[in-house]
Amino acid sequence: MDQARRTAAIDPVALEEAAEWLMCLSATDVSDEDRAAWALWRHSSPERNQAWCRAERVMGKLGAVPPTLAMHTLDRPASPSRRAAVAKLAAILALAPLGWTGWKLTEQQGWTADYLSSVGECRELTLADGTQIFLNTDSAIDVRFDANQRLIHLIRGEILVQTAPDNIVPSRPLRVVTQEGLMQALGTRFSVRETSGRTYLAVLEGAVRIEPVNGRNMQPLVVQAGQKTDFNANAVSAVAPVDKTATAWTQGMLLADKMRLADFIAELGRYRRGFIRYEPAIADMLISGTYPVDDPRRALNMLVQTYPLTATSRLNGYWVSLASR
Repeated sequence: MDQARRTAAIDPVALEEAAEWLMCLSATDVSDEDRAAWALWRHSSPERNQAWCRAERVMGKLGAVPPTLAMHTLDRPASPSRRAAVAKLAAILALAPLGWTGWKLTEQQGWTADYLSSVGECRELTLADGTQIFLNTDSAIDVRFDANQRLIHLIRGEILVQTAPDNIVPSRPLRVVTQEGLMQALGTRFSVRETSGRTYLAVLEGAVRIEPVNGRNMQPLVVQAGQKTDFNANAVSAVAPVDKTATAWTQGMLLADKMRLADFIAELGRYRRGFIRYEPAIADMLISGTYPVDDPRRALNMLVQTYPLTATSRLNGYWVSLASR
């Protein structure tokens, strides 16, 4: 076991350099000078040679540099997208002892995403084209801009998108993709949430066109400002009016309007670590009010002060049990 640990432990700097060289050598315009420089790098230290040997083994299993990473070989060497791709590829190499399953789990969970928000965090960022993104709690996205489109991959969680005129390549469409399908912004402000095999869309300004993954023979649905809907990989639900709760999270609030206690707890639970349990008998209690998601403990205190409930806290608040009073 100790020998296996020593074998798996490779200098992370050397792994990142190996990832950079993998991307360089996978480019179509790689030169003899590039190959000579790579050979000098590889044999300049035992750590680098070890990192490259692992890189060769991993690429042998994958067949090549993953396409979503290889596309960045044409980017400027110092561009943020290229650096993010190199970091991802280095993560693949670091995870090699865990096997392909370990990497796929990491990718699905978004641990190597371009942008992340932690549990309880609402993060704001501005992309290279001027588009503003708000990430809700525990969310992850990848950003892929090329000559044909601006693509945002929502790996998990929820985002609010405020589009901007493309200040780099005019007329490139801005699209958001989830496991369930593709959404194209038509000059707009909208929120997207992905959970349990469904994507939830709320359009605040402009319009958004939806194309489910398996809906190639369907007429794309355009959702207008003031409308919301949800869809899976096969079909889109009927549209409904957007309510004021859609983007309350951007203000640090959870708005409840006759919400089932079970649904309220599930929503509040997204913003805290730990568990909240409740008696089955109170699951259908209707909850209303405004609660701070940036302070879940205070929100729970407000809940038990307003409704006939008691809260028992254990493990410094990690485990909370709700019961009727």
